[in-house]
Amino acid sequence: MALTPSNMLPLGTKAPAFELPDTVSGKSLSLEQLASAKGTVIMFICNHCPYVKHINEELVRLAQDYQTHGVAFIAISSNDVVNYPQDSPQEMKRTAEQLGYTFPYLYDETQEVAKSYDAACTPDFYLFDGSLSLIYRGQLDNSRPGNDIPLSGKDLRAALDQTLAGQPIATNQIPSVGCNIKWKG
Repeated sequence: MALTPSNMLPLGTKAPAFELPDTVSGKSLSLEQLASAKGTVIMFICNHCPYVKHINEELVRLAQDYQTHGVAFIAISSNDVVNYPQDSPQEMKRTAEQLGYTFPYLYDETQEVAKSYDAACTPDFYLFDGSLSLIYRGQLDNSRPGNDIPLSGKDLRAALDQTLAGQPIATNQIPSVGCNIKWKG
């Protein structure tokens, strides 16, 4: 496991369009279908990463708290499933159902979506405004496996609160860190 930070895509970047299969519903879903005028959170996650496992409960709470305000949440896994079979679509579906994900968990088999977002790690978070311009990219909070800091989601929650209140988000944002995306050979 290589500790990898976010690449910090430039603020203002337009969300690259995509259409990917949802491992839970079996439907092909596009960004256009899923995005919200209130804000859209795109999360690159996977099943096996200890950093994602550490925050999964907070991801579920976060989505439940903000979906009621009209914010869309989209999770994407782009890992190479040949070398990491625990991240396969079947296992993604099982994880989403066990953890109670209230958001689609999409499979990026070609890894083109991860590349278009310059995603580097799991978890990697992006918040886009109603016009799909990037307004936040960075960490959920400063809790990490083994550092004894409680999960709060404070960084992403602050960005969401400011977005919903129509306030600007501070541009001094801290990169997320986690396992590197498992690129195909």
